Amino acid sequence: MELGKDLVAASATPLVLAILAEGHSYGYAILKRVADLSAGELQWTDGMLYPVLHRLERQGLVAAEWGTADTGRRRKYYRITPEGRAQLADQRRQWQLVDDTLRGIWMKAEPA
Repeated sequence: MELGKDLVAASATPLVLAILAEGHSYGYAILKRVADLSAGELQWTDGMLYPVLHRLERQGLVAAEWGTADTGRRRKYYRITPEGRAQLADQRRQWQLVDDTLRGIWMKAEPA
C-alpha cells in the first residue's frame, strides 16, 4: 500500500522524535528503523529524512554531534532534547485524537 505524501509528511516529525526517544541515532539507522517499524511499507529516502532532521535541529527539538562509528567512519548522531520530548508528548496526544476520531467514524460506517 502506498501512503499519500501528505500523510507521510505529517507523520515524519513524530516518527523521528519517537525513534530518537529510544536513544541517539544517525541517518541510515533512522531510515532502517522506520522501515522496520512499518514492516517495509514506509521506505524513506535521505532526501526526505535529512530536511526533517535539520528542521528539528533548527527548532531545538533535536541536537546533533559528530562521532566516529566502530568502523572508524565519521557519522552525525542525533538525540532528542527536552524540548523535543515535550513536543513528542504533544504530538502523541494529537495523533491519538485523530486516531480515536477516525476509529469512531469508521466503526459506524458500512464497509465499501
